[in-house]
This record gives sequence, structure tokens and C-alpha cells, in this order.
Amino acid sequence: MKTINLHVGALLSPLGALGVERQLAKLDGVADVAVNQVSGSATVNYDEARVTPAVIKEAIDQCGHHCTGELAPSHLCQRAPSSSGTAAVKPPGTFHRKHDHSAMRQETPIAAELLPPAHKHADHAMQMDDMSHEMGHGAGMDMQDMVRDMRNRFFISLAFSLPIFVFSPMGMTTPLLTPPFGLSLNVILFFLASGAILYPVWPFVVAAYRALKNGVLNMAVLVVLSVGTGYLFSVGATFFFAGEQFYEASAILLVFILLGHWLEMRARAGASAAIRALLDLAPPKANVIRSGREIEVPTAEVLAGDAVVIRPGNKIPVDGRVTEGRSTVDESMLTGESMPVDKKPGDTVIGATINKSGTFRYTATKVGADTALAQIVKLVQEAQNSKAPAQLLADRASQWLVLAAVLIGLLTFIVWFWWLGKPLLFALTLTITVFVIACPDALGLATPMAVMVGTGLGAMNGILFKNAGALEEATKLDVVVFDKTGTLTMGQPEVVEVVPASGVDQREILGIAASVEAGSDHPLAQAILRRAAGIDAGKADSFTNLEGMGAQATVGGKPVFLGNRRLMNAQNIDIGELKRDAERLQGAGRTVVHLARDNKILALIAIADKPRPTAADTIKQLQARGVQVAMITGDNQGTAERIGHELGIDIVLADVLPGQKASKVKELQSQGKKVGMVGDGVNDAPALTQADVGFAIGAGTDVAMESADVVLMKSDPYDVVGAIELSRATLRKMHQNLWWAVGYNVVAFPLAAGVFYPFTLSPEIAALAMSGSSALVAVNALMLKRTKLSGIKSAGAIAGSPTLAGATA
Repeated sequence: MKTINLHVGALLSPLGALGVERQLAKLDGVADVAVNQVSGSATVNYDEARVTPAVIKEAIDQCGHHCTGELAPSHLCQRAPSSSGTAAVKPPGTFHRKHDHSAMRQETPIAAELLPPAHKHADHAMQMDDMSHEMGHGAGMDMQDMVRDMRNRFFISLAFSLPIFVFSPMGMTTPLLTPPFGLSLNVILFFLASGAILYPVWPFVVAAYRALKNGVLNMAVLVVLSVGTGYLFSVGATFFFAGEQFYEASAILLVFILLGHWLEMRARAGASAAIRALLDLAPPKANVIRSGREIEVPTAEVLAGDAVVIRPGNKIPVDGRVTEGRSTVDESMLTGESMPVDKKPGDTVIGATINKSGTFRYTATKVGADTALAQIVKLVQEAQNSKAPAQLLADRASQWLVLAAVLIGLLTFIVWFWWLGKPLLFALTLTITVFVIACPDALGLATPMAVMVGTGLGAMNGILFKNAGALEEATKLDVVVFDKTGTLTMGQPEVVEVVPASGVDQREILGIAASVEAGSDHPLAQAILRRAAGIDAGKADSFTNLEGMGAQATVGGKPVFLGNRRLMNAQNIDIGELKRDAERLQGAGRTVVHLARDNKILALIAIADKPRPTAADTIKQLQARGVQVAMITGDNQGTAERIGHELGIDIVLADVLPGQKASKVKELQSQGKKVGMVGDGVNDAPALTQADVGFAIGAGTDVAMESADVVLMKSDPYDVVGAIELSRATLRKMHQNLWWAVGYNVVAFPLAAGVFYPFTLSPEIAALAMSGSSALVAVNALMLKRTKLSGIKSAGAIAGSPTLAGATA
């Protein structure tokens, strides 16, 4: 099975997205599909042997929603050189920003197999223009263009509606102005209302047609019913039969609908800011060595195996391995690690990161869709398109809501006109009010808007949720199990304590020890060398490795012994006053290295796998949120208990072999607990899969690991707190939006149907309420960006940062 993210154009309503889902699900070979109206994209899981991306794209086109192709950075993944070797013509449907070479848009296609052959480009472009014209939009519109288009339609409708106020009696016996040229009032209002309605309403007409074609009822159907009923009845009253006209009500109704949708679409465009920031990270050009000389080529044309030249300040175009030179690279925009990383021959570099100093060459190893950036983009898109359980229920409720609006509207007309004998104008006005006040969009947007913002905010902070289900499940965790090594601890031995004998200076101790260990690659020796960095160490002579005990050397003309207690006993060196400290350190699970000179003990050096700086705070914060913390380790029970007590851990699982971790997680689940597992995603894979939510920590750019539900790109356990905090905040927004959407519709229908007569609503007020309800849901979700959460930097707090976070803000 393979997963692809495809662009879906002109999605005006969440229920329009549901219609596309239904049609794609009918394709043979499509296992699962999720369409997101907010992002304008579809995530399709399909069998390559039974269906191709081109067939899926064609099915989207047949639904009436133009598909430009796969979503990913175009200049990373799309190479379309012409047969002549000259610059390729930009394929139609490729969206770029003002500077063509630097843009990567969410709506940009990359899949070469989705692009038509070169000789079909002209026909394809014409089809696109026809499609866009049919929808009432310009060719090749992205979300920002559609926002501007909806704004323009609003102002056009408003411009024609204002004169209607002047000519319409508005409850007065005579109009303010007399119609010119001897024309009747109704004819003048017909021309003005036609200008205010026919062009501005066209996207809703096409969206309603597409929805009905795809077997769903959506908000556009209600808009067409309400505006169309008033307008067409008024046209009949003007030219074919005697009756009241609704030109004023229909025109003003549409003005308010357009205003609400313009504001809603602006909010939706803001929700996808994280994806757009990701797409803008990579550089448009790269310097490569070909035929022995350095040339500049588009990043899309860098091939695996190319030698790439990087200078200070350059962005690295694709992933690779350093072959010549040294430098430091800022990887914070992708991994979140704040400190620049030293790079030397043999080290890997990541595309879209920034070279800080030094010039180096590297060999491209991953290009196009295989780069870390492309994989991260794909993961975030799939998470944003996935559906939380609450959304599945909301989608079904939205469908029934539209049907209920139609039936209640018709019943309202029957009751008021035929049963209660009210005037036709009154009954029809209430019917239109019922049609327009129903707001299925608020229900449809409630969950996806919150998921879009939540997953985007997570990506800004190096926390990648793989799906909306994980976002929801993370709020229910009772226990979080940490694998000790590399998660709560640094994963490598470090000097944690130096105990000198009386009258001995600590710097002297570290200098002597570093002299003996110089050149050794033993992990304990490396720990001592790291602690002694910056201290002048004398040269050691006559170095001898003493197997199983330590080492012997001559430093400053005096014999020095460095090793364990067995070495001291073998040399008859009495540790005297340090004996009690040695027992204390060994009892705490430390590795104790003894240093002696001239047969006299100088110091004890305690080495251990040091806890991460944020480990203790992470545990406290989780416990403060009602989540128990467990540690799983292969250490013996005594050592594990001491570490657990030091960090304040609730449950200690010791003497656990790597293959037993999943069974320990299962034991906790059998006690009725929801369990999260935090591990490195490699030897912890079975446990991560068994857990209700698996957190892969320190993943860096390896975001494609199948076993994890949440990928933490940094090696900071505090990101687990951030992930749970963000999940809870996102779920709160979902619930707030759903409660508002349900409550609004429960109150709206009786008001609109005249149940509280003589208090009634006008269609204009109903339109404002309907549009305002959708906009309120969208804005409430966007407020998540400004919420203060532990472990999460808000968009406002990181504005101006050069990282992904800053770009997104």
C-alpha cells in the first residue's frame, strides 16, 4: 500500500469534501481516503497494483474539483526538462509566488506521473481555464487567491445592493427616488438585484451542483435554495404574475453570506500556515560539480551522487554526506536543536538547514521526495487530513442537518401559509430564513480547523503527530513509560562527580586523568576527556593497558594508575579516607574510577549515564497533570530503584530485556490504564506499537518510523509534556467548537421558523448568524496559536525567529 497527498481545488464546504471522499472510496484499489476542506487536499491510501495516482487525480477532476497533482515542494521534487535540454516550460497548474524560483506552495504539484505530456500542455491549460471559469474563479487559484475572489464578489454584491435600498420602499409608501426613464420599480430592482446576485453567487451554484452530483447535501445547497427562491419568485412577480418581490431581501442576504465566507476563508488560510512555512524552507538553487566545474542548477535538478558545494550562509539544498571540509550547521529549523552542529567528512547534512561557517562539499544521498523536508511535509499533511473520531460523527450530523433545514423550511411554509393563513410574503420570508440559518459548516469545520492548527503548532515545536487519533488519544493517557537509556538519560557515560583526597585540586586531578586517557576511544575515557576539556594535560609516557583493571602511565616523571578497585588492590594502594565515598558512589549505581600517583590515592571519579537536564522537571510536570510516570530499564532492581527515587518516578520496571518491553506495556494496559511509551523508535519499536500512544524521541529527521504515533524531533523528554499539553488544548478547542455548532443550530431553527412569534428573524440577520457561526469556529481554533502551553512556544512568542517556528508565525 502507498499513501499520496493530492490537491483538491475549490472546496467551498466541509460537506463538499465529504462528497469527494465518497467518490474516491468507490475506486478499486483505494483502501482509505480523507479529504480536508481547510487545507484543500486529500490523503489517499491505495494499492499501486490496482490503481494509479493518475486515475485518482482523474476521479477528483470528475467530482468537479480540479486536481493539480501531488502536494510537496515543487522545486525539490519536480524535474521536467524539455527534450532539447533547454529550460522546461512550467507545467500548468504550478503555483508560484512573486519570485518564481523561490516559491513552494501547498497547492503545487510534484508527481511527474500526474503531469500530462508536453504536447498536451496547451489542451490541459485550456481545460484548467474552463474549469476555473465554470467555478467563477480565475485559472490556477490557490487559497489566498480564492480569499481575494470572495472579497471581490462581496464588494460587487454590496455595490449593487446599496442602490436597492434607495429604490426599495423599505416599509414606506413611496421610494426615496423615482425610477428613471419611466421604468417600473420592479424592473429597476430586477436589474440591480441581478447584478448583486448572479455573478457573486456563482461559486455557490457550482458547489451545490458538485455536491448533489457527488451524493451529498451541503451549505451551498441551502444558500442556493434561500437566495434562489427569493430571486426567482421576485422575477416571476416582475414579469409573469402579480405578487410581492424579494429583491431587497435576496440581495442583502447574499451580501451577508459573502461577508461571512470571506472572513471564514481568511481564517482557513491562516490555519495552513505551518505547511506553507515548511514548504518555504528549502533553497531554490544549488551549486554542484559537473564535468569538473561548478555550476548553479535548480534544486529540483540535483541528482543522487552529485557533489554539492556549500559556502558560509548557504542553505543546504538536499540531504547528503560530507566529503571535504568542516563547518557548523544550524539545524534548528527542522530538528529544533538550538546549538549549531559541527560537521566533518563522513557526517550527514540535512536539506533546508543553514551553513554557519566554513566551506565544504558533500555528496547528495537523498533528493526529491526522499529528503527529510519532503518526508516531514508529507507527515504533517497526512496528520492534518486525518479525522479524529469526533469528526466522523460531525460529518454525519452535518448531512442530516442540511436535510433537516430543507424539511423544516418546507414545513414552516405549509404551517404559516396554508394552516395559519398568513400572507405569502410572510410565509416565504420565514422559509428562506430557515434555509439560510442552518449552519452545517460550523459542524464540519469544528474539528478539522482545530486539528490543522494543533498539528501545525506541534510541527513548529518539533512535535509531529501522525494522525488526529493520536492527538485525541494523548489526552487520555494515565501512564507514560520512559525507556531509561537515551530518553531520561543522555545515553552516554558522563563524569557526574569528582571526589578528591585532602589537599588535592580538582583541576589537577582531571589534568592527570586526561593525560593517561589521551587517545583512548573507550567510553569511560571519553567521558573523562569531555569533563577535562580546556584543562592543560601533561604528556603521558610508558602507557600500558591493564586488561580488566584500567591503565598505567608515567606523568611528570611519576607513575600514575587509573582504574577500578581491583587495580588499586593489585598495586597495594590504600584508598583510606575515600573508602566510604567509594561505597556510596557504587551504591548509587555509579562506575567509580580510582586515580593514584606514587602509590597514593588522589581521587575518585564517578561516571554514570547522566540524567537529561529536563528529565526531573518532565516527570514533575506529568505528575502535576495526573499522569503517572514509569521507567523501563535493563538495570538491576537496586540500581533502577535508586535512579527512580532520584528522579521521582512512580513505577520502576527493572531487569527488562529489550524483547520484554512490549509485554510490560501490555501488563499496564491490562490494569485498565491508557499507556504512552517513549523510546528511540528502533529497539523500542514493539513497545511503541503496543502502547496506546507511541512517542519516538530524538528522531531528528527520521520521521517516517512506522512504530511511533508522535515523533519528537529533539532529544528532550520535556517535549512529551508539550505534546500532551498541545493535545489537551486542541481537544478543548474541538469540544468548544462542537458544542457551539450544536447549540447554535438547536436554537436557530425554532427562531427562524417563527416558533416565538411575534418575535421573528429576518433572512439578513439569519445570514449574518450563519456566516458568523462558521467564522467564530474558525477564529476560535486559530486562538490556539496564542495559547500559553507548557513545553510549547506560541506563534506570537516566536515571531521573527529564523526557524520553522518563526516562519510559521
